[in-house]
Amino acid sequence: MKIKTPKLSFSFALLLIFLIFGCRQNEYGQAPLPENYLESLQEWKDYRVNVLKGPTNWLRLDGIYWLQEGENSFGSGDDQDLVFPEGTIPAHAGTMILDNGVITMKVAEDVTILHDGKPVAEMIIFDGENRPRLIHEQLEWFIDSRGDTHGVRLYNKDNPKADAFDGFPFYPVNPEWHLSARFTANNDSISVTVDNVLGERVERFSPGNISFTVHGSQHSLIAFEANSGLFIMFSDRTNRTETYHAGRYMIIPFPDENGNTIIDFNKAYNPPCAFNKFTTCQLPPPRNRLDIEIPAGEKRPVGWEGL
Repeated sequence: MKIKTPKLSFSFALLLIFLIFGCRQNEYGQAPLPENYLESLQEWKDYRVNVLKGPTNWLRLDGIYWLQEGENSFGSGDDQDLVFPEGTIPAHAGTMILDNGVITMKVAEDVTILHDGKPVAEMIIFDGENRPRLIHEQLEWFIDSRGDTHGVRLYNKDNPKADAFDGFPFYPVNPEWHLSARFTANNDSISVTVDNVLGERVERFSPGNISFTVHGSQHSLIAFEANSGLFIMFSDRTNRTETYHAGRYMIIPFPDENGNTIIDFNKAYNPPCAFNKFTTCQLPPPRNRLDIEIPAGEKRPVGWEGL
């Protein structure tokens, strides 16, 4: 005997389709705000300001001085190979010797340079791996490397402009840019070629993509790994007029077991090259260049010289 299966009415079938696809659509769009959202966002802003003002952070980076093979004299005198800021160190403070990738510093007599709180006369300051930090009064430095090129990354802690820093211009907080998002993992390890502001290219591992919806249109961004979440580099139409022309960065929460996360453009922030010309920032990959305006997060810095 055949068992008759009841036929679904056309209207009931449409209802099922609506429910199925409606639920999927609800995964995207504006996400509910936590009760303490404004307070936590202000805490994030305050934390960012304090980090940037740190004694050896981006606002106090005063220069990178590239070494030539052999002896490189350093100090504040105009006749030195590496001319440090005037008045911060004696005219001649010593020499740095680059020999096949190893750098030795020899300190001039009557000049005090400290390592781990103790004065040094001569020491290896780069052996191919270790980069000890050296201090002279308000200056602190270590060796920075880009491939086979090595230089002194110098911080000047005596910086009234950094002391007075209270944040970059910021769009008004807008809950519409606090969005639900979905993480889709890559099946295999995927390396993405990323350009930097100097025209160099590096390969970065991407664990997957982030999808979200803005005004009914779905968008996707390549995500990269970071210690505290997923790292996003993106650009949008506001780069032309109001935000940093090369794009902005974000850190978003790691996804839950179902791949759900939050992408909050109110926390979009400027890369260091937007306000310091001695940095080397990576640029958003082509797939992360959005053809929409995102008027949220940090605006273009004012009064700071970037690249």
